[in-house]
Formats: sequence, structure tokens, C-alpha cells
Amino acid sequence: MYLVKLWVENSSLKVDRLYTYYSDKKVERGMRVQVIFNHRNVIGFVNDCVFTAESITKLSDDLGFKLGKINEIIDSEPIINDELFDLTKTLANETIAPFISVLQTMLPSSIKPRSNTTKIVYDTYIRKLSFNNFKTIKQKEVYQDFKKDMLQKDFYKKYASVGKRLIEYGAFERYNLEKKYEIIAEVEFEPKKKLTENQRVALKEIKNTSKMVSLLYGITGSGKTEIYLQLAEDFLQADKQVLILVPEISLTPQMVKRVKARFQDNIAIYHSGLNSQEKYYQYQKVKKGEVKIVVGTRSSIFMPFNDLGLIIIDEEHDGSYKQDNVPCYHVRDVAILRAKYHNSKILLASATPSLDSYARGMKNVYNLVCLDTRISQHQLDVTVVDMKEELKNGQNTILSYALQEAIDLRLSKKEQIIVLLNRRGYTPIFKCNNCDNSLKCPHCDVALTYHKDIRSLKCHVCDYTMNIRKVCPECNHHEGFSTFGFGVQKLEEELRTLYPNANVVRMDADTTRVKNGHQKILEKFENHEIDILCGTQMLAKGLDYPDVTLVGIVNADAGLSRVDYRSCEICFDLINQASGRSGRAEKKGEVVLQVFNPEHYAIEAAINNDYLMFFNQEMQYRHNASYPPYSYLTAIYFSDVNETKVEQSANYLKGLISNKEIKVLGPSKLLKLRNYYRSRIIIKSKNIELMKELVRKAIKEYNNSNQVSIKVDVNPLFLE
Repeated sequence: MYLVKLWVENSSLKVDRLYTYYSDKKVERGMRVQVIFNHRNVIGFVNDCVFTAESITKLSDDLGFKLGKINEIIDSEPIINDELFDLTKTLANETIAPFISVLQTMLPSSIKPRSNTTKIVYDTYIRKLSFNNFKTIKQKEVYQDFKKDMLQKDFYKKYASVGKRLIEYGAFERYNLEKKYEIIAEVEFEPKKKLTENQRVALKEIKNTSKMVSLLYGITGSGKTEIYLQLAEDFLQADKQVLILVPEISLTPQMVKRVKARFQDNIAIYHSGLNSQEKYYQYQKVKKGEVKIVVGTRSSIFMPFNDLGLIIIDEEHDGSYKQDNVPCYHVRDVAILRAKYHNSKILLASATPSLDSYARGMKNVYNLVCLDTRISQHQLDVTVVDMKEELKNGQNTILSYALQEAIDLRLSKKEQIIVLLNRRGYTPIFKCNNCDNSLKCPHCDVALTYHKDIRSLKCHVCDYTMNIRKVCPECNHHEGFSTFGFGVQKLEEELRTLYPNANVVRMDADTTRVKNGHQKILEKFENHEIDILCGTQMLAKGLDYPDVTLVGIVNADAGLSRVDYRSCEICFDLINQASGRSGRAEKKGEVVLQVFNPEHYAIEAAINNDYLMFFNQEMQYRHNASYPPYSYLTAIYFSDVNETKVEQSANYLKGLISNKEIKVLGPSKLLKLRNYYRSRIIIKSKNIELMKELVRKAIKEYNNSNQVSIKVDVNPLFLE
């Protein structure tokens, strides 16, 4: 008999510990089993297994509880290796999250340790066996014609009833293999490009540094991707694996195309747009060593590499690299843990590095490498439109006169245009003409956004949809409704009206819901089937099209109104990144910014493409307010359908955290989301280890009898 200690399928910190069961068979660490826990069937994840000669009765008496038996052993071998197992423990500790939650985040859904795991899909194949007892000449001909294993459906199609009969006789047999998915289209080989002098120097600095982490600060259009590819080639030649991370699925197709063109079939991709089986297949290709390069979004940092040599994090500043759900990890932190294990290199790269990363580069913690010239050698022409003045002059449309004239000029030259407005829907405010109340989501404390294409109001948090009503639900009057503000759907409508002969396409979360939606739109844009591409922030990063010579950014400074310590940084990044989509090849580019506050330092720095100006100014404000990177933050969120329970829990836990080296702010009441009331406390300190220790201790002491959901976010990127 074997004593097995395992983690059970429960995401509560209250039960985040090992539980002991027994098994008649030996199981290995990293395998899944099924057990009874709290009177229900759950999945357990094996931590260790030891043989014992003691009886069940004796062991139960010694332990003080009746030992349960493992009902089923799910796996025939461990589903993760030792490195990933240890990484799970480290992340659970660092993010103050349950072990099982970290593990569920790391693995593709087909092998997650949870009861509702999607099943692995198999294909049935046919193979030839040794046989010589043929009944007819046709049977012998079929047998001799069969050269290699094939799918059962192809076998039946080719050999029909004769083939089926030979299977019955034992001339052939069926067997199952995990379903394969070829999800990357063929791309013509592209040899490496000749580097500019600046690129060559930058690449040499990255190669020769003794530091584990290099930060490549390269302005938009400076040729960072070619440096990635040539650096990756060096590691591949040394028989090492390479991981290239991009922040969003919309950037994946272009990066995949560039990587596949250079390295052909030696590549796997991994992102949220793949279905369960596709993810599992890509995961297995890496695990079996069938590919050497992975291109993917955040979750691909957990791929089962055996000999990882290089991790490249493109657009390293992007907030998408931080997971919002438990465990609230940042890709950069996980990359460093994995690089230490594999003794590999990390390349962080961005035209607008995060302040944290650039500060580390300035302090020589990271190897700071700069690319300060564009490949095209063209300087962007930037036009700033003060929309306050436009309104005074009677302009009442979304697009300023300057932007309209610029679009006319580019269309006449058969060049392409990107227009960005970072707001979904048609109009964000839908107000009753009688009571002046805006219609809100019944499940969330947020206004409903009008979507003209579906003639409905929609919540962008929970996706609740409400049909347009004749009667106000607040005052029951029939006075009708008025709309205020505009979103990207209204922008698309105006562009179509002003430029009826141009092909205008919108790219946002609504138009890219279908599988491969991003890729299909971008392929049309690349093939010049689209003249004007309008959309939200997904257009701002990474896109590289030689015929794009104009970028218009509408409400470019809207992000400054966010109540968040990083609002200026996010606004600066968005403008800088979006502007960089213009004039990336031989044709000179232009940018038109429509703003209401052109004197703001973030806007001025973005206009002048002056990252250092912004960095110095913003760091001064961060220092004065003691915000990161000058101090560390931890946010603890409480949520429940009962508002009183949330308030009580937040105040009680706050009372358990006390130390002269930390400052506790709150509790602060947050917006209700998806019918859950929420509250938050923030802990600020210069000593991150002390802060985490105090939070762990408080949560351990906290008796969560209210069953309120608690989420801990160490080093949050956003504060609502």
C-alpha cells in the first residue's frame, strides 16, 4: 500500500495544503488522480508517494482521521516535469495563490487538474499486420497496395468494403493517435536581412553581455524583429529552444509569419485563439522536442521546454503580460525564474519600455541596449489638433479638418491609413431625456454602451445585452433617449460616409470574435484589400505594413482621465506605439493626433517621440507619491453577492495587517461587477518580502466564515 499526498481541486486559500490518501498502486509526482473530498468527486494532483507496510486502521489512528482511497489514477505518467512542478510552488508562494490554481493556469485545458477538463481528441488509424490468408484476389491486391498507415476514414474511402473485411480477418488493425492540427500555413522562405550598423552593434551588445536580462529600447521602425530572428538563429544552431512572446493574439499572425518564413517547420504557436485540442497538440510538440521555437502570448511562458536558451518578450511594457485572475503573475517574473533554471538569456524589447524595466537598465541591473534610428531614416510628420479649438470653430464631427485632409491625400496616392479610437461600440452613454439617467447594466455598476450593428445596449464587463426600450426603466417615461460620446463603430460609420469609395474595415473585440478573426482582417490589409483600417488599441502595437503612411489617433489623450497611477504611462505608450505604425518603409509617414490637452507632458513627450523626457518627468511624480518603482504595492480584493459580508471581510483582514514599515490604504468600495460587490485594500511598502510575509500571515489567521472570495495581486499594474 502507498501513502499519497496530493493537492485537491479547490481554489480557496483556506484549503491550500496537502491532503493524504492511500493507493494500492504506486503513483508518481505530477500525476492526476480522482478522490472524494468534502463529499464530492474531485481531481487531485500528486505531490509525493511513499510505500508503507502499516494497516489502514493503524495509519488512520496515527493520523487522527480516516484515510480515503484514491478512486482512479488518471495519468500513466507525470503531466509536468520537475522544473514546472517547482515553478508551480514558487509562483504559488510569490503570488500568494493556491498551488492548484497556479497549476490550472499553467496547463492546457485537456490536462488541467479539474473535473470539467475537456477531453483529448483522438484520430483512428489503420496499419498493416502480417497476413496471408486471403479469400479473394481483390483482398490480396488491397493488402499489397497499402504502403503506409492512414486515417481510418481515408482507408474506408479508398478500399471500401474490402478493406473493412480485411480488418475483420486480421490483415489490418485500428489504433488511436492524438488528433494533429496543422495550424500554420506554408510561408515562402525568407533569408536573413542585412543589418544596419545600429542593428549590428545592438545585436553584438546583446550577445556579448554577461547579464541574464537585456533590455532593447528601440524606437518604432528601428528593426527590432530582425534582431530577434538573428539572435534566435544563434541559439537554434546551439541546439537550444527559443520562446518569442507577444502581448496580444492580434500580433501573433505577423510574428508567426516572420518566424516561419525564416525557420520554416521548426515552430509551434500557442495563444487563446486555439481550441483545446490545438493547444494540447502544440504543447505536446514542445514536450516531445519536435519543435525548437514557440511563438505565443502570455500562457506560452509555461510550455514544457527541455533546454530553453532564449526568451524574447516583445512589447515588454504591455499590460497584457500581467494576468488579472489568480494567480496574478507577470510574464517577466516567470521568465526570470525559468531563465535561472535553464541558464538562458532574456531579451526584453519595446519602443516604450516600462518604467520599471528602464530604471533597471539605467541602474545596470539589466543590460540596456538602444536603437534610436528608424530603418527607413524618415522622421514622422506629426500634426497635433487641439479639439477645444476645433469645437470653437464649429467642427462637430469625429474627424478634424486636418485629419480629413490627410486621409484625402493618402487615398489619392493609393496609400493605406490606420485610424485609432480606443473605445468599443457606437456611443458610450445612453441617457433618458426625462430623468437624465444613463442606462446601466443590472449586473455591473457600469453604463451600457450602444452597439448600432446589433441595435442593442451592451455591457463590456459581463456581455449583458439589452434591447433598445421605449420606456425608461428608471422613471417609466416615454420621453426617449439621447446619446453622448462616440465609439469606434460611429467612427467607422463616419469614415464610410466621408469616403464612400474607400474600403473601410473595423478591427476590435467585436469584429475579431470569430476564430482567426485578427488574422483574416490583417491578411486583407496586407493584400491592400482595405484602404482604411479603424479600430481600438489592438491596432497600436507591432503591425508592420509598408503602405501605411498615415495614422490618425482620435481622442488620443482620453487615457489621462483614468484614475490610476499608470494612466499617463499607458496614454504615452498608446500614442507612441500607434504613431509608429506609419511610414515604416520607403514612403514617408504622417501622424495626426486629436487631443483636448496638448500641453500635458505625456502628450508633449509622445508628440516629440521623446521617451527620456517622459521617463524623467513621470519618475519624478512616482517618486513624490511613493509609487512603483519607488515602492511596492499589493492589492487585496474581496467580492461576494452580499455587500455587508464584503465590507466586514475587508475591514477584518485589514486589522490583521500591521507593521511600521508598511502602509495600508482602504478599504475602498469598488464597482459591482457580474452581481458581485467588491472592496479593496492596498498595502504599500519598500520591503516587498516583508509585505508578502504579512499578507500570507494575515490570510492564514483570517477565518473566512463568510466565504467571501479573496484575490491577492502582488505588484498590480492597474488600480481601479
